[in-house]
Amino acid sequence: MVQFKGTRLDASFAALSDATRRGILEQLGRADASITDLAQKFQMTLTGMKKHVGVLEEAGLVTTEKVGRVRTCKLGVCRLEDEAAWIESYRQVWAARFDELDTIVAELQREERAGGRKKRK
Repeated sequence: MVQFKGTRLDASFAALSDATRRGILEQLGRADASITDLAQKFQMTLTGMKKHVGVLEEAGLVTTEKVGRVRTCKLGVCRLEDEAAWIESYRQVWAARFDELDTIVAELQREERAGGRKKRK
């Protein structure tokens, strides 16, 4: 299970690492769109847009449905809950580290004042 979760996180973060793909998700958050519409909106070729949508689809962030000649894209079922939890765990680690650093800096400043030394600028 851990391996699957890691693989899914890898796919999600890889998909989200590209600005165009993040823009596609933002656009689909407003309304479903065809690949042709997305390609025009982002000023790229259909082939390029299909590749971006494919990456998003593999990550579960987008689903597509073909009706006739039109492939419509919409947001997928993945709600990024696992990704948000992973980020939150590291945010907490960094927050704790910065709190410790603040404590050390405050202690050094107290020692500096108590020792009569001038403050560094």
